[in-house]
Amino acid sequence: MSLTAEIKTLSDPGDMAGYLQGVRGEAGKSPVVFLPETTAQVAECLRYCAQENLPYVPQSGNTGLVGASVPDDSGTTAVLSLSRLRETFDLDLANRSLRVSAGFRLSEVNDRLAEHGLCFPIDLGSDPMIGGMVATNTGGGRFLRYGDVRRNVLGLTVALEGGEVLELGSPVRKDNTGPDWKQIHIGTSGWFGTVTEAILNLEPVVTEQATAIVVPASDDAMLTLLRHLETRVGPLLSAFEFMSRAAMVHTFAHASALKNPFPRGEIPATALLIELSRPTRAPWDTPLDEVLEAVLAEAWHLTEAPIADALFGRPEEIWSLRHALSEGVKSAGPLIAFDLGFTRDKVIAFRTEMTQRLAKDFPMIEVCDFGHLGDGGLHFNLVKTDGPIAPGFERILRDYVVRYVVDDYDGSFSAEHGIGPKNLRYYEAHSTMPSRLLELQLDLFRRKNGA
Repeated sequence: MSLTAEIKTLSDPGDMAGYLQGVRGEAGKSPVVFLPETTAQVAECLRYCAQENLPYVPQSGNTGLVGASVPDDSGTTAVLSLSRLRETFDLDLANRSLRVSAGFRLSEVNDRLAEHGLCFPIDLGSDPMIGGMVATNTGGGRFLRYGDVRRNVLGLTVALEGGEVLELGSPVRKDNTGPDWKQIHIGTSGWFGTVTEAILNLEPVVTEQATAIVVPASDDAMLTLLRHLETRVGPLLSAFEFMSRAAMVHTFAHASALKNPFPRGEIPATALLIELSRPTRAPWDTPLDEVLEAVLAEAWHLTEAPIADALFGRPEEIWSLRHALSEGVKSAGPLIAFDLGFTRDKVIAFRTEMTQRLAKDFPMIEVCDFGHLGDGGLHFNLVKTDGPIAPGFERILRDYVVRYVVDDYDGSFSAEHGIGPKNLRYYEAHSTMPSRLLELQLDLFRRKNGA
């Protein structure tokens, strides 16, 4: 079998280079990069791979952090790039939904929707493509308000490994006529099929925001403040993020244009980014700036006051610090990054214990963490301060951290970044799914990736 001439392919190493490098330094080799433009062409590529027994890795925006979007270094795995899948952009204003091809980037989608007062409400520091967002079930900074991608997908078009194409779900929001098969393809990294189109739920664009950086009185006080805000402002609360001193120090050093908002530039041990937002304000509504100031003032007067200081400012300036943290930490030195998930009461307990344990057992490691406390997400970033990371050392450290995450804190070793090569060992060891289904998933993963 050969591919039709309409499907563009790359085989020259120079032409393929951009598809073989990940954002965290992952690098691989490939005999070919497929660049289909339609769902039918994706299906043809998958039929070709199946008949030629050619492993492949689907690649969307290539912004992932677990190495799942680049091939290994064997040189036997093809790359199926979704970057040219741009044939569909069908907006249904009445239904507040969008059918869109997998190759559109999040920024492009929201730029096109802005004139209609709508958006796809997943807020990220990176700019992924829609297909990859579905495959990894992206969360983001406003998960607390809008949920993850899974909550905002109505339907999918999926090409299976043998080339069959399935239409799963529909723009109809309420439909209990059978199993919701599209969920199998959300958050499973393309193991069961390649997403070529998605029907997305849209939300009104936020037109009013109030944002503050709050210095908590203690680590334990953060949850007290979160519960107070949820009780007092309800769905107006759209973000409750925390940032560690180490992460902020490296970020200010890396991004010199960032404004340091703290008095005398003294960065606290922990800071919270808190946001209230809504799509519109009625004439009788109190401005959100006043609402936020009032509820924080109430918190100051609680018996166990959870706030040591509060700094108000323009939302874009405050969010610029949060969005710069990932690159700031990356610039600090050799990095081993974890994307962890816990129940909210265990986030602080884990980071406290693990920071103490690492200081004792791995003194060359600096913890530069930040995360989404409102939904239990923790980006637990470990910077090695004494030189490069040897592969054996990274494996030892990952095993060390993940054991405590899963065994002691009942947490997730992959909150929103997916599985990929970095997490496959832990998936095999800790998955709670029935053994036969686990075997099937792992077999699909290995065959697709040539393992």
